[in-house]
Amino acid sequence: MRNVDDVMGLAPVIPVLIVDNVADAAPLAQALVAGGLPALEVTMRTPAALDVMREMARVPGAVVGAGTVLNPAQLDQALDAGAQFIVSPGLTEPLGKAVIASGTPFLPGVATAGDIMRGLDLGLDRFKFFPASTSGGLPALKALAAPFGMVRFCPTGGISAETAPEWLAQPFVGCVGGSWVVPRGPLDPAKVEALAREAAALFR
Repeated sequence: MRNVDDVMGLAPVIPVLIVDNVADAAPLAQALVAGGLPALEVTMRTPAALDVMREMARVPGAVVGAGTVLNPAQLDQALDAGAQFIVSPGLTEPLGKAVIASGTPFLPGVATAGDIMRGLDLGLDRFKFFPASTSGGLPALKALAAPFGMVRFCPTGGISAETAPEWLAQPFVGCVGGSWVVPRGPLDPAKVEALAREAAALFR
């Protein structure tokens, strides 16, 4: 991926993945890619996350990113595991500068105008609006987006198949992040592929 717009343009939904079992990595990635969702955000919330990224990166068509990246040390681990884009829940100057220096597409989390302005100061204009539903939802993002015409967002957090179309209809929303595509519990690749197909067909 050359830049963050390439990642955001792959599909209307970036699945947010919490994977505990490395054995699930390849079949999960295959199901999502087959369903039309190639950008995969593997959150660094489990001990298996780095190995999961390595396995998913071998799946043809998968564009694997690291989510919940909190600091430059985790960034280095994620890049070593093959991450092609980086997502963080917030934005700090050390992490922002480290990701920019790496040349890796970056979606840092923002929830306020101050967050966005700090990102703009670093040269960033693509952000994850997080946590979307509890940070005021779509009315809040509409108000936040108004002064920042150059900015595009990937709202994440509390978004569902039912609410995603309303978010995606906004001109300042490039895609959404969602965990609904992969229900918690034992992996059912056929169900995941079916949910991915529905998500990939969402209007944007």
